[in-house]
Amino acid sequence: MKLITAFFRLVRWPNLVFIVLTQMLFEYCIYKRIYIGEASQPDDTRQFIFLVIASVMIAAAGYIINDYFDLNIDQVNKPGKVVVNVIINRRWVIFWHMFLSLLGLFFSFAALPLNNYWHLVLANLASIILLWFYSTNFKKQLLIGNILISLLTAWVIMILFLSKQPLQLNHILAVKTNEVRFFRLTIVYAAFAFIISLVREVIKDMEDVEGDRRYGCRTMPIV
Repeated sequence: MKLITAFFRLVRWPNLVFIVLTQMLFEYCIYKRIYIGEASQPDDTRQFIFLVIASVMIAAAGYIINDYFDLNIDQVNKPGKVVVNVIINRRWVIFWHMFLSLLGLFFSFAALPLNNYWHLVLANLASIILLWFYSTNFKKQLLIGNILISLLTAWVIMILFLSKQPLQLNHILAVKTNEVRFFRLTIVYAAFAFIISLVREVIKDMEDVEGDRRYGCRTMPIV
């Protein structure tokens, strides 16, 4: 039981729930309400569920690898809450990072046909890579890590929007009123998610000043 609790703490389960709720709000309170009653809109429930799972798996893998590389800093900032190498061995931490990353890619492939959505699958792969480099390098640099995480937060909304808009010239030219409205609401929602995430990241940096300063991070509160 202790191991299971530690694992859920490692993957930041409340944040994963928040991702699910954010995507559900977008799907059912924005997309479905705009296109309600339109026979031309296909039933994309399966695609939506798979994209939510992909987003959650990739985010969980990102949290895991962040804790893996942040072990020394976390021992200073939150010594009583460290999971890596205290409850879960570092080798298992890497295993779970790789497994969840691959699972996220699998569900991306399953949700998105490559002929129309290859760019979205590639973007999810890029998200995994960026989360790795965020943990190893970007988070220690002034604002770069904060902005990156905020962009990836907005991406969980943008991928749903783009999954409903195939990258095809005939589709781009045939823009309808509903699609313009959908695009505008998506931008507002994604921008809001970006700003909230950026504020939250800066607040976290303020809370972690001691460990960040000791290990050479150049976060906003330190600089």
